[in-house]
Order: sequence, then structure tokens, then C-alpha cells
Amino acid sequence: MGRPNRCLLILGFVVFWWVIFFFNFLSIATPSEDGASSSRSIHIPFFSSRREPLKSSYPSPGKLSPSPVRRVEFTPLNEHLWKPLKMFGARDDRCAGRYVYVHRLPRDLNEGMLDDCQHLSLWTNMCKFTGNAGLGPPLEDKDNAFSDRGWYATNQFAVEVIFHNRMKQYDCLTNDSSIAAAIFVPYYAGLDISRYLWGVNVSTRDSGALRMVDWLVRQPEWRRMGGRDHFMVAGRITWDFRRKTEKEDDWGNKLFIIPEVKNITSLVIEASPWHFNDFAIPYPTYFHPTQDSDVVDWQVRMRGMERPALFSFAGAPRQQLRKSIRERIMDQCRESPQCKLLECDFGESKCHVPSAVMKLFEESVFCLQPQGDSFTRRSIFDSMLAGCIPVFFHPDSAYSQFVWHLPRNHRKYSVFISEIDIRRGNVSIESVLRQIPADEVLRMREEVIQLIPRLLYADPRQRLESMQDAFDVAVEAVIDKNANLRTTLLQGKDDDELRKLHKPEGAETDELDGSEESIRRWQSQAGRKK
Repeated sequence: MGRPNRCLLILGFVVFWWVIFFFNFLSIATPSEDGASSSRSIHIPFFSSRREPLKSSYPSPGKLSPSPVRRVEFTPLNEHLWKPLKMFGARDDRCAGRYVYVHRLPRDLNEGMLDDCQHLSLWTNMCKFTGNAGLGPPLEDKDNAFSDRGWYATNQFAVEVIFHNRMKQYDCLTNDSSIAAAIFVPYYAGLDISRYLWGVNVSTRDSGALRMVDWLVRQPEWRRMGGRDHFMVAGRITWDFRRKTEKEDDWGNKLFIIPEVKNITSLVIEASPWHFNDFAIPYPTYFHPTQDSDVVDWQVRMRGMERPALFSFAGAPRQQLRKSIRERIMDQCRESPQCKLLECDFGESKCHVPSAVMKLFEESVFCLQPQGDSFTRRSIFDSMLAGCIPVFFHPDSAYSQFVWHLPRNHRKYSVFISEIDIRRGNVSIESVLRQIPADEVLRMREEVIQLIPRLLYADPRQRLESMQDAFDVAVEAVIDKNANLRTTLLQGKDDDELRKLHKPEGAETDELDGSEESIRRWQSQAGRKK
């Protein structure tokens, strides 16, 4: 009888401690929601098992500090931090941790601008480009370069309109801002400033931005985190929004200089490598699929393309820019029988015919992508859509820019040739490209083709089923960024450490200012990480 009694005693002991552990776990895993003064504790991050971390430039919460993760107190005072994070634990909610709240801005700060579309640009009548939810008019395929559907004459500055219309179809919108993982500000910043970039005084250029900020800071959603959970899309390059002085001849407006806006995550088609809250998203291309099969069929077509040209370039010289290497690149292309050149300088040019541009890229193995008027070019994404391997000449043309959409290891999908060597005339582009083994070229091309879905914007009026497009990638990255920020603040830390870590490896330590020293230093760092 002694042996069974001993077994029962042991069993009872185990059950007793299991019950104690179970109810204790429940008490620490559920923050108070009733506003009571008592607080509960929880170990952060408690949502790490629910999501696969996005491969972006932001570190996972566990990498923010080598010090032990702190236990934090959950109170009504910090509810704005823990309540959105708590949603990650709601297993019966497919939108858990993905909710987005959209501000209802005054209409004249977004869609109202489209009513006066003929005055959105001094040089271009934008009316035809604002139709079809921002995609522009359907394209005529004069060169047999397109697939059957989904091709539009999309303006390169239309991304904020496309993004806003895609957001209207986002499957996890909420009217309860307290559970939102991110808060979207649908301000058409690019279209606003495009009306006033030339010959208009600074007060007019700044007026829309100041009215937007004045409205925004009055909202309860802003007051919770001072805007640090907000994001917006500005469909131009960052330098159009960074006027530093009040001089009339200084360029752009001061949207990104306004202190409140510095808290907002801003998505632009070219970001500043030296500021923490701009992130580059892809320029819009001409292709906007309505379903997954449209993308798959296009990828199959690009894998099977005959590519008679080793390399190609579409563009114009930038003789007014002292450091531009375009003329030298065009000279090398003219001298090589393996290069196709599409010049865009004077008069009528096929550069302005999308089917001709896409045909050039589809028939090329490598596509040259030097700097334009700024670091980046739309052509990067048009060429990659065509399965053409990009050749970059400056790290800030892509590697420090599109950190959410392109692989960190740039050798997987691109070639880098220093513009310093081009400028000095001591490198042959053709020779460099010929030295790449054929199997390596095939591997790189396949990587580019695999990237296609995340580099394009699907038709805003439809929704892809199983693929993430550029919109999806950007929204997920913002949500992950905000989750990391909330976790950091809940641990009682400042977010400076998180801000400093947003740049990609190899570009975070020094300004890539175009000088020989800075680019050589970047090459050396990147080489050591190979």
C-alpha cells in the first residue's frame, strides 16, 4: 500500500504546481483593459512567435540591445503602446497585429487636388495620368513588349495616388485607432508641391504642408505617440521636401523639416541616406496586374526571352552636372557592338514610348543605371520588370535606398562598377560584364525575375491573392517598424538606438557623398562582408 500512496502523492504534487504555473502565466500574459489602477507585468516581446520577421533594415526586437529584456508594467498610461501589440496574440483574428487606421483628411489635401488636375504640373497635363485610380490610360503595345492586360501609361510621380487607392482595398482597415498597428496619413504631398516648384514664393509652397500638420496634431490619434506610429507617402524624391532656408530661390518646400513631420515615417521614391524617417519605395512601373496569374505568366515570359544585347542604356547625358558619368557611359555603349543605346536628348525619341523602352530592356542581359538628376531612376524598376540585371555606379542609387524591397546582398541581383573608375576612364563596362560566368548571370537573372512581384504595384481596383506587391511589402515593413518602436518604448528605452540602426549594412557608417573617399570606403566595407 505504501508504493501506490507514494505515487499518488507525487502525482498530486505535480498537478498542484502545474495549476499554480498555469494561472500565474495567465495573470502575467493578460494586461488590464478595464482601466483599473492595478498593473500587470509581461515579458516583451510576446508576439515574436506569431510573425516571421520582415527582412528589412530594422533589427528584430531581440537585437536592439545585448542587455536582458526588461519586464514592463502595463497601465492605462501606456495603453497606447501595449494595446496594438496585444493584437499579435489574438489567434482567432486574421488581422491580428496588421490593422491600419486611415485619417480622414480634408479633401483638398488629397483627392480634391485631382479636381484641378490640369494645374498639378507646370510642364505636364496630369489629368490623363490621374485616371484609373492613378494608373493613367491603358497603353498601346506598338513593339509587342507587353502581356495581354494590366499595362498603363503611369506617371512616375503618381505613387501617392496609387498607394491611397490600394489602401482603400487593404483587408485589415479599422475604425478603432486604438488597436491600429499603423496610422496612415493620405496627404498627396508630391502633387501638392508639384504645383508650386517653379516661380512661386516659399509661403505658398509651404502652405499645404503647414495646413496638413495643423490638422493632424489636433487629432487624438496624434497625441498618443506624437505621430511616431503614423506614416505617409510623398510621391517625389526627398529633396523636394527639404528646403533648409526661407530664401525664395531655395528649392522645394520644408515638409520634412517641420518638427512634427520628423516623427512620421515617410515613404518616398528616393530617400535621404542621412535622415532616419524617410524610406524609399519603388517607382511605379507600367505594369499593374489584377491577379496572380498575370504576374506568373509575365515571369515565365521573361525567363524565355532572347537577349541579344549584352548591355544597354536608355537616357540622356547630363552635361550640366559636373560629376555625371552619363556621357562616358554613352560613349562606351556607342563603341561596343554588344550594347544598345536609346538616346533621350533631343526632339522626338522612342524614350517616350513605353513599349520601345520595355523592348530594349527585355532584349538586354544587363541594364546600366547611373545616377540621373538625383541618385535614383524609374528606369531601375522598368528594367528589372523586364528581367534585366541592373548595373549600378553609386551605392545610393539602390543599395541604401530600397532596403525593404531589394536584398541586402546586392551581388545576388546586380553588378556594381564604381563611377570613379568610369570617370577616370580606367574601366571597360563591357569587359567587366563579360568576365561574369554564364551560370552566375543566369542565377542573377532568376533572382531579378523572382523579385518582380514586390517591385510593382497591383491594380488598386483588384487584389492579388498569394503574392506581396510593393504596397504590401511597404505596409508590412511599417507595421514591423512600429512594433519594434513600441517594444523599445515599453522597455523604458529611448528610440534613438532603433533610429540609428535603420540603414542597411555597408552604408550605415559614413555619408556616401559621392566623394572618392566615401565610395572607396563603402566598397571596402562591402567587400569584407562578401
